[in-house]
Amino acid sequence: MQPGSATAAATGDFARRNAIGASHGFYRQAQGLTLSSLGIGTYLGAMDDTTDAGYRDSVLAAITGGINVIDTSLNYRHQRSERAIGAALATHDAGLRREELLICTKAGYLVPDAVPAGVLHAHDVAGNIHSMAPAFLRDQMERSRLNLGIETIDVFYLHNPETQLEHIDRSAFERRLTAAFEALEESAAMGRIAWYGAATWSGFRQALGAATALSLRALDGIARQVAGAAHRFRFIQLPVNLAMPEAFTRREPESVLDAAAELNITVIASAPLLQARLTRSLPDEIAATIPHFETHAQRALQFARSTPGITAALTGMSKVEHVAENLMLQAVRPMTPDEYLSIYR
Repeated sequence: MQPGSATAAATGDFARRNAIGASHGFYRQAQGLTLSSLGIGTYLGAMDDTTDAGYRDSVLAAITGGINVIDTSLNYRHQRSERAIGAALATHDAGLRREELLICTKAGYLVPDAVPAGVLHAHDVAGNIHSMAPAFLRDQMERSRLNLGIETIDVFYLHNPETQLEHIDRSAFERRLTAAFEALEESAAMGRIAWYGAATWSGFRQALGAATALSLRALDGIARQVAGAAHRFRFIQLPVNLAMPEAFTRREPESVLDAAAELNITVIASAPLLQARLTRSLPDEIAATIPHFETHAQRALQFARSTPGITAALTGMSKVEHVAENLMLQAVRPMTPDEYLSIYR
């Protein structure tokens, strides 16, 4: 397995080599790293060799083109997406250093052929689909490290932890979360991960008080209780797109983006294209406020990565031609705050 993890020096070198992106604000600073404002995701697609090859080639094209944020999950395509990324990393021959990349994966769902025998008990599983039990997370982490071919996972997310709140009460949820954070802090101390976080779908977009809502301040409080101010809970992921702007607009009394900035937690946007629904038929007035692009997909990505407080927007790319289209954003600066706010007027 490849040693190392993302470092300040290597990610900075990666960005400087990409002259166009570096001169147009394509990179951001987060947790001491220099990260591309677009990341490659690996969620959708058939579980077949053709899609595997597509993701492998797209990851290679993304890295070569200037993207250094790579996102996956053990659950995505039942481990095949992780293995496609591993194949790309193993075959890259352009002088790439492992330390130039932020490689992120997730665990929580019970994945066929990846559930360890004798590790999980009935009380460890919520709804027969999800677990945050420490022994389970350690097992899933080891599978991901092997699939990816890396010694250290840069960001290890709990995958949709709010799923558990559909089946257990909040006090039990917080006890499970505390045990999970303890295990993840231990894994970080051992060098198996660099940071951890929560990758969510609905948890951070709901009003506080909703049955399955997550409070970022509460999660940060648990991390501080477990490991103090130097805790490794430093990343969250949630959908941000033209149809789902709640991370920016919902303020009760603050937005999740404002809280994250105060707490030094990096926010990654998922689903900027809303699974391709925002790649077509955008209203003319929206298109007019996001100029300089040829396609609606590019405009939707520009919106997501320009949202104040977002470090990178992830989009699934299993075809090299989609990578080329999306990389055209490198030559256009993100929207200014005033330009971004004009969309809401």
